[in-house]
Formats: sequence, C-alpha cells, structure tokens
Amino acid sequence: HNAIVWQDTRTEKLVSHYTQSLGQDGWRQKTGLPFATYFSGLKLRWLLDHVKGLREAAEAGDAIFGTMETWLIWTFCGNHVTDVTNASRTMLMNLHTLDWDQDILDALDIPRLMLPQIVSNNGLLGRVQDGASKGLPICSAIGDQQAALFGQTCFQSGQAKNTYGTGCFMLLHTGNDIVQSRHGLLTTVACRTEKDAATYALEGSVAYTGAVVQWLRDNLGFVRTSAEIEKLAASVADNGGVYFVPAFSGLYAPYWRPDARGTIVGLTGYAGKAHIARAALESTAWQTLDVLKAMEQDSGIPLEQLNVDGGMVVNELLMQFQADVLQVPVQRPQVNETTALGAAYLAGLATGYWKNTDELLQNHAISQSWTPQMDKATVDAAYKQWQKAVARSMDWV
Repeated sequence: HNAIVWQDTRTEKLVSHYTQSLGQDGWRQKTGLPFATYFSGLKLRWLLDHVKGLREAAEAGDAIFGTMETWLIWTFCGNHVTDVTNASRTMLMNLHTLDWDQDILDALDIPRLMLPQIVSNNGLLGRVQDGASKGLPICSAIGDQQAALFGQTCFQSGQAKNTYGTGCFMLLHTGNDIVQSRHGLLTTVACRTEKDAATYALEGSVAYTGAVVQWLRDNLGFVRTSAEIEKLAASVADNGGVYFVPAFSGLYAPYWRPDARGTIVGLTGYAGKAHIARAALESTAWQTLDVLKAMEQDSGIPLEQLNVDGGMVVNELLMQFQADVLQVPVQRPQVNETTALGAAYLAGLATGYWKNTDELLQNHAISQSWTPQMDKATVDAAYKQWQKAVARSMDWV
C-alpha cells in the first residue's frame, strides 16, 4: 500500500475511539506517547481495516509492515528489521522491554507476525544483495530526530537540540532514565548502540514550521522561493500585532489538539504581506518556547543553550528571534544536516572509523551563535498574545 506520511489525519476516528475508552494517555506508561494521528501503529490498524485482503495476508505471514528504514533495509538486504528509535514511535513498542507490547497488539488486533525484528541503532544490520554495491554493509539506522540529537553530540542528560524542517522537533536527553511527561511531551528512545544500554529523551513535536513557508510560497504566492521569506519578513520592524498559529492538521506538543486549525489573528488595516510573513516565522519560535516550557516542567532541568539544525537555521532573523524568546543562546553547527551526520557517526562507530564518542565531540564545531537581545518583559508580553492566538485556534473542528 502507499506510504502514509506522519501528518496524515485519516486515523482521527481511531484516536477519538481510544481516547474516549482509555484516556489520551492510556498507553503512555508503556509507550511514552499519547493517542494522536502522528504515530504509525494506528495507521497500520487503519490499513488492516481498509485494505481488502490485507488482514488475511498478514495473519498468513504474506504481508509485512515497517517504517521507512525497514523498507529500505528490506529492499537492499532482504532483512525485516526496524531500529529501536523508529520502533519507539510506532506506539506499539514497550519502552521498558524494548520489544513489541503484546497487550497493545491484541488491543489493536495487529498480527505480531507482520512486524519487523527490533534491533540496535548500529552494528551489522544487513548487506546489500545486488547491484554495484553488492556486499556493502548497512551499519546504522536511526530515527530522524534521534539522529540529529546524536549528530549534535548531545550524549549527556540535560543537553537539547531543535531541528527546523517541515516540522520542528526538540529533544532533551534524559540519559538512562525514562521520564514520563505530564505536560504534553513524548518520551522516546534516544539511542541504543550495539555496545551500550538504551538512552532516552523527551521530545516536543511541532507539525508545521518550514511547511508554513512553503504554504505561503505555493498556496498564497507571497514569495517565489522559500529563501525570500527572510527578506520579506525583515522589511518590517515587527509583526504589526499579527500572530499566526499554523495548526493545519491540529496542534501537536504540548497541546495535542486535533480540533485546532490554522489561524491568523490581530489583523488590522495596517497589516500587510510582510507582517504575515514575519508572524509565520515567529510562530516557529513561539511553538518552540511552548515545548521548552513543558520540558523544563517535566525534567526540572533549565535549558542553558539550544543546539539547532535543519533547513530553517540559515534564516538568521528566525534564529535571533528564537534566542530572544527562549532567553538562552542558540548555536548552529558547521554541519547543518545533523540527521545525516548522526547516522554516519553511528556507522563509523560500528566499523571502527571512530573509536568512541570522545572523538565525535572533538569533531563537533559551531559556525554561529545568537544571544538574546530582547528584554524578558517584552518577551513575556508578546508570549501572552501568542497564547491568546493559540486559544483562538482550538475547538474549530
């Protein structure tokens, strides 16, 4: 069947059903996740319910399932495996046992036979079977955000990174401790190497950040290229009182409100295209602040600095505003694509290219940093307006 992307909301009725019967956090102690359309376990249940003949094929062992790395390793190597970080985001894996949870599989009526074997994030995961790369070993697989955390060399409890891409994903390393969130975050596996025990993280997931810029470009024609958004936003001194809540598929962390929808508020006759563009960029920073506040409440660890990466970090207006609203320094590494770097680091450790994580720390370099320029009183006043805008976006559906 066609792949189903993480922003897809076709499982909304299933989410509503399980939330009503078990509560939104019914499986949080086991999985670290609330019921939401985000996670692939319910998407698999949807497929089993809606694709003719699939359930029978799955029960017979003739249909198998996996996320993207599973499909790639299967295609290249013929092995049906998934790494522990991607498995932790299906809502089917128990964080404590690092194995599929049979009670959850039974509740969702998912045949265990169709699920891949859960493996570590590095080691020999398979060898390419055909073509010019025949025999080449696959030595690492890791989820997008966990890879960025590793690529940022955030190996210690209390270190955090934020990746700015289509969405925005902030992870706080919690070491070997499974910290259950009481403020709308996700608990996830950070990494498990072939030599070390699993480490964990708290994550705040924001659905729309870079995708908002694409929406302004493609749907409204505000700019011709995404890079032009910074110049447009910088052509005005501030947002002109405009706030943009990009809840196009509901709000993710820390709200988890599928009923929310995109909202632009504070419009006056004075507001123009540039103010809306600036408000769109600022929404990324405000959503990150929402997540940070939840992280500090859950972990008790005040953030000292934020490591950033991803496509949007080239936008210096956004990065300065991010430092302003967080009131901590923001630093960008020389290698922005830390997801790819993290996967490479793990493969390098598996093959002996790097001896240990100390060598990776020596390899990490910062290209630019931003320090707060805005006073706290100004930030607090603007944040209250942002919170009012978020409240207006709710209860729409």
